Amino acid sequence: MKARTQSRRWAAAAIGAVAVGALAVGTSPASASASSGYLSGAGSIYDDFGDEGTLSVSSYSHSTLACFWQNVLYAEGARESDDSKFDKSDIDGQFGPNTRFATRTLQYRWGLTADGLVGGNTFGKLDAKRTYLPDVDGGVWTGKLQYLRTNTPGNDAIVARYHGKDHSFSLTRGASGRWLFENLRTGTHRTVAYNRNDC
Repeated sequence: MKARTQSRRWAAAAIGAVAVGALAVGTSPASASASSGYLSGAGSIYDDFGDEGTLSVSSYSHSTLACFWQNVLYAEGARESDDSKFDKSDIDGQFGPNTRFATRTLQYRWGLTADGLVGGNTFGKLDAKRTYLPDVDGGVWTGKLQYLRTNTPGNDAIVARYHGKDHSFSLTRGASGRWLFENLRTGTHRTVAYNRNDC
């Protein structure tokens, strides 16, 4: 009886270990792009944003990634704490209380948990994996992002346009996989980086 009980315990422990191992294998590594230091992608253009590291007041808060996100907030007309719209002057690459509040209002509008943390679910909205409609210029609409051309001869860049509720801006993914974006405050193009702020 004692041997049978011990055998059952060992079997349960083995099954538990296999289940934990399966979960570990099935889970994709968090913040894959964060470890490279840049918002980047490879292969399919429809899954570059959902695997980003979490952006918040305590994580990558002074970065070009924060600047990029503030561009999205401005393009979407997200509301600030004083109930005005997020302004161009707010695009400074510093994820502070004002950016957190505007993020929460946008998350609420998008039907997400309004926690002010820009993680996989919030960045994933930019992946726009929903509808694919042809554009008059031969590009592709995918929700928020319109891809204008991909891998044309002599040009390995992927050019896209983000269409917010109020404004739009351009993005480019070069051969290195790194994304650049048009800073709507300055009109310059910047590489989306985690560990520096050249907003």
